[in-house]
Amino acid sequence: MFNNKRILISGGTGSFGSKMLKYLISTKVKEIRIFSRDEKKQEDLRRSIKDKRVNYIIGDVRDYKSVFSSTRNIDFVFQAAALKQVPTCEFFPLEAYKTNVLGTSNIIDASIENKVKKIVVLSTDKAVYPINAMGISKAMMEKVAIAKAREIQLKKIKCSICITRYGNVMFSRGSLIPFLINRIKNNENLTLTDPSMTRFLMSLEDSVNLVKEAFLNGKNGDIYIQKAPASKIITIAKSLLKVFNKNNKITIIGPRHGEKIHESLCSSEEMSKAINLKKYYRIPADLRNINYDIHNKKNNIFKNRKAYTSENTKILNEKDLVTLLKKQIEIKDKLFTY
Repeated sequence: MFNNKRILISGGTGSFGSKMLKYLISTKVKEIRIFSRDEKKQEDLRRSIKDKRVNYIIGDVRDYKSVFSSTRNIDFVFQAAALKQVPTCEFFPLEAYKTNVLGTSNIIDASIENKVKKIVVLSTDKAVYPINAMGISKAMMEKVAIAKAREIQLKKIKCSICITRYGNVMFSRGSLIPFLINRIKNNENLTLTDPSMTRFLMSLEDSVNLVKEAFLNGKNGDIYIQKAPASKIITIAKSLLKVFNKNNKITIIGPRHGEKIHESLCSSEEMSKAINLKKYYRIPADLRNINYDIHNKKNNIFKNRKAYTSENTKILNEKDLVTLLKKQIEIKDKLFTY
């Protein structure tokens, strides 16, 4: 699917971008462009992955001119650039808006102008029933992407936009598990906000596979979600202590700004039209125009479905979670260097 194609990964030095890059260089892709604004992360990635097909571009998704230049002669775009730390976005909501909403809009507009064939935009469970600035900005980002998908259909433009939604990616930079592992290794207390909080659990490999699924099979405007187990954060902490054979003290500090007790990957309204694909849910976009009276109303009746949340998915106990963690290559690497 990528043979002789040119691909852009915006936010390409992040956890997903680095993982996707490692996958892409194993294919017969013609060129991979890594677009991001952090020169240090680009240099680190360049030194770790040496391949002549990879080109690094310093730029910011907020700057349309640099995005436009970077998407020239590109076949496919993976939009992963984002501000995603919940407390940070709470303190700087306009910055979250500029990157997550305007930045994604720039990526899509430039891609359409440069005749990109397919765009996959990365979102988050926090976009569903959002209560924090990060989630609100991602929810608005999704609305922008679907509005652009509707425009593409109306104007018969040969491009397709899909969205993927993630839960907690276990070893993504700045997430809970790497934070706890660092404290375990430094013999520090494990600080948790609220032990009853639940979070979806996905591997970095899962995140790449979800994007590949949306890329291969997604129709214009689709949202793709991977069914995932979840766990209480207290179970995550205790499981990590077992994996590392440590007994660090666990301290409860209370919720941070903008945190939810449970996360949702799919709202009840979306579940009423979601298509069950065994491992995934596909949510087709409503691509009708605004003249509602010309459409068939019978096709748009809500069914009574529960939201898909980290509270009602499969909840992993300590034993299950220890088994899952030990399978992850990132844990094996940490244990080896411990």
